[in-house]
Amino acid sequence: MKLDDTDKQLLTLLQKDAKSTTKKLAHQLKLSNTAVYERIRKLERNGVIEGYTAQVDREKIGRSFVAFCHVKLIQHSKEYVQTFEKEVVRLPEVQECYHTSGDYDYLLKIFVENMEAYRNFMITKLTGLKYIGSTHSVFMIGEVKNSSVIEV
Repeated sequence: MKLDDTDKQLLTLLQKDAKSTTKKLAHQLKLSNTAVYERIRKLERNGVIEGYTAQVDREKIGRSFVAFCHVKLIQHSKEYVQTFEKEVVRLPEVQECYHTSGDYDYLLKIFVENMEAYRNFMITKLTGLKYIGSTHSVFMIGEVKNSSVIEV
């Protein structure tokens, strides 16, 4: 789907505040309510907009400790990769998981309460997954940028 400048502006506005009313968006874009409504529906139908979420304050829900964990599998067979991926997506502490190139096979972004909770997660959950050869963890000291807005 080819996006015009208005679609791009609309996507930027929705990413910053998905609860904006059609009326407010129409005013900002200098369009009619119907035109904005139809553009949003078109973007949803075409899969450009995949869904809507609420941003949650990690600290207020007891998940302020952020760890990044590199994982290396013992072997790169299809079975090992598929099994690991199937198991890791079931771990609620794992917020994001990326299959990567380089020295490690995966990079996990993990949200837990504190260092003790991370240690417990590693011992009781992550290292219990099949086919993990090694892990390497680093911890967030401070958050410099955290944005869900994709510039279009």
